[in-house]
Amino acid sequence: MTIDHETLVQDMTAWRRGLHAHPEFGFEEQRTSAFVAAKLREFGLDEVVAGVGGTGVVGTLKRGGGNRAIALRADMDALRIAEQGEAPYRSQNAGVMHACGHDGHTAMLLGAAKLLAAAGGFNGTVRFIFQPAEEWGRGALAMLDDGVMERFPFEEIYGLHNAPGLAIGQFQTRPGAIMSAEDNFEIVLRGVGGHAARPHVGKETLVAACALVMGLQTIVSRRLSPAEIAVVSVTELITDGTRNALPGEARILGDARSFSPAVSADIEQQMRVITDGIARAYNVEQTVSYTREFVPLFNDPALTREALGVAQDLFGAGNVSVAPEPFTGSEDFARFLDHVPGCFAFLGNGDSAPLHNPHYDFDDAGLIHGARFHAEIVRRRLPAA
Repeated sequence: MTIDHETLVQDMTAWRRGLHAHPEFGFEEQRTSAFVAAKLREFGLDEVVAGVGGTGVVGTLKRGGGNRAIALRADMDALRIAEQGEAPYRSQNAGVMHACGHDGHTAMLLGAAKLLAAAGGFNGTVRFIFQPAEEWGRGALAMLDDGVMERFPFEEIYGLHNAPGLAIGQFQTRPGAIMSAEDNFEIVLRGVGGHAARPHVGKETLVAACALVMGLQTIVSRRLSPAEIAVVSVTELITDGTRNALPGEARILGDARSFSPAVSADIEQQMRVITDGIARAYNVEQTVSYTREFVPLFNDPALTREALGVAQDLFGAGNVSVAPEPFTGSEDFARFLDHVPGCFAFLGNGDSAPLHNPHYDFDDAGLIHGARFHAEIVRRRLPAA
């Protein structure tokens, strides 16, 4: 049995826009999960299990007598961002939107499931993993903690993410390190607030916080080897002061990106040293909270060559490239790669707004490319007898 690609594109577009109109934050994807599970059952998969890792869904499709299994993964969650686009399918959930294209990722994987269920062309088992809560780095861990590897075993895994700025129909990945770890930090400075006209009376924290923000910039520029890739970004500075009152407390929040546990440990250590020194210099107290949210994502070299080969066959060599350097964004797909080898890749989303922007929208023209890649990597890795 074959599927008309024009009809499949229409279906995926309708699915994607329906998902876009009803975004759900991580571990709240009840409607999305129910929709995905219903579609997989409609396609005739051998098994569909919902509630994996909270709101995750795993579909299983078997063909032939092969005993190998591979997994394809899509993320389903949205972000707490108020959409500013004007599309007729814009978010109906106030303050939540699909600003990272997970609606498109879900629709592409559903399209691949429909293709493979109808046409087969492989020998073995495919696991379709629809994951919750990628954006805050908890969904893959939740599925793993719920026994996804033991309940639905597989030997390798593949995932896709859309890429604004890369043309529709273009494919990019790289062997080895491709996405970074993400560490989060919160530093609190505590002193004694007071009148803005009498700073010498108290121990105000804003000047100390400003000095600390600048001091943190020296971690990458002066305290790590220039050969290492790392980023330290302060994203918030919050005080309890007002126009004529000096703050007695200041909070500094941000994140750090790196590609090795050793560099992550160095960043934390240097952050604590700098914070302690500046707090002493300004006579205020300090605490540092440092957490590791995402691990680095490393593609398996052999499976990345396979993925590049499939993409070249599908899209043409001129539309396939090896990324020249890793990206310092983070992805919890990396948690699966702690258990099995695999490959994570990017598909072009054209000249769209950036990811996590309130005007972002997934370009539906890219849906068929993702569905075709998912289906073809299955056929390449589980060849029919």
